[in-house]
Amino acid sequence: MRDPMSALTDAFTSFLFGKVETTRLPVRTSTGQAQAVYLPTAAPGLGDSGVIIGREVYSGKGYIYDPFQLYGQQLPAPHWLVLGESGNGKSALEKTYVLRQLRFKDRQVVVLDAQGEDGVGEWNLIAQQLGITPIRLDPIAANDDGIRLNPLDPAITTTGQLALLRTIIEVAMGHGLDERAGFALKVAHAHVVDGIRERQPVLTDIVERLRHPEPESALAMNVDIDDVRAWGLDVALVLDRLVDGDLRGMFDGPTTVGIDLDAPLIVFDLSHIDRNSIAMPILMAIVGVWLEHTWIRPDRKKRIFLVEEAWHIINSPFVAQLFQRLLKFGRRLGLSFVAVVHHLSDVVDGAAAREAAAILKMASTRTIYAQKADEARATGLVLGLPRWAVEIIPTLTPGIAVWDVNGNVQVVKHLITEAERPLVYTDRAMTESSAPAHLHDDMLAAELEAEERALSIERRRAGPGSATTVA
Repeated sequence: MRDPMSALTDAFTSFLFGKVETTRLPVRTSTGQAQAVYLPTAAPGLGDSGVIIGREVYSGKGYIYDPFQLYGQQLPAPHWLVLGESGNGKSALEKTYVLRQLRFKDRQVVVLDAQGEDGVGEWNLIAQQLGITPIRLDPIAANDDGIRLNPLDPAITTTGQLALLRTIIEVAMGHGLDERAGFALKVAHAHVVDGIRERQPVLTDIVERLRHPEPESALAMNVDIDDVRAWGLDVALVLDRLVDGDLRGMFDGPTTVGIDLDAPLIVFDLSHIDRNSIAMPILMAIVGVWLEHTWIRPDRKKRIFLVEEAWHIINSPFVAQLFQRLLKFGRRLGLSFVAVVHHLSDVVDGAAAREAAAILKMASTRTIYAQKADEARATGLVLGLPRWAVEIIPTLTPGIAVWDVNGNVQVVKHLITEAERPLVYTDRAMTESSAPAHLHDDMLAAELEAEERALSIERRRAGPGSATTVA
């Protein structure tokens, strides 16, 4: 009970000077406890319709993303670019995203799987789990009745066939076809398509016609037939590589019967192809055009085309132009293109800088995992990221990435369920199930430390008087 004299003194003081504020003793506490004093602040999310990716680092809210739900409202295009160095979680994100998308009945996914382990592609486990056989393109196996894709498949329009042949040749030669070589190819293709009715035309037919052109083609141009043969010689030599060279067996026969283009997941296993050879962009071109004319249909399905090692596409001017057309065409038919790239500098400083810029511009969603500081600054400059996001990128730990969805920038932690874990971690040596317990603790401690560093940067960016919380 208060002392009577103190009560009388307080009453008299209040009468003379007004009510006196109560004096409170300071409280000693931790930052973790003190954050509860402030209301949490966070940018608005992307809505609650789609597939869950994980949680926002700053607010702890669930992060939900779906390009088909956001298209036309928050997204001008449904295409997606994923960046980051190896070992930071790109592969796990792609796989869980596809698995969660496939829970919707109107979704269909094609994956170009360019990486492999134990003689199979990274997506082999997921394909097995879904009861799907990957389309394994292998020059050695193809000679023993393996998978074949025919560039002259009747399912592809004659215009598409000719465009595909030109792309293959230009990629292999490293430059565009001149008018004379282009004319020789056009004439040879026309004669093959018009002259062969009882079976599927194949590349061998084109090579044979280039080496032995019809006299009518020379007469139509008022040139000697030896000139027409000379114009098509280099073209014939390039195509011969697909018929009798290191890529033989995959494209020099009718398309393999039984490829199910209605399956929810179609995996092209390219893991047996040297990723640094000219074969890879050639394969990308053939598969891209083949899919354009056989897979993409106006049937109201939402399709996802995911390409691993996509720098093989973006770094080749001719393949990049082909895929740029595919992106524009596919957008009208519900196609989301997902390109996975290690370093943006691999493409923006390459031979196809202009084409790369066009493709990057169409990717309204960009996900950036950890990169070195100089690479992060270059990425931020090209993609127009805010400075605070660029500062955070080098500090990110595996599983955490900066997401930029048409200007809505968040730091997101990807979450993986126990059911998904054995399917997405394909590196046998570093899966969590095989890692010792103390390694799990070290990884968790490093992750929490990185989140604290990211939060510190965000607080500095926000300035005094603002507050953010981490769940």
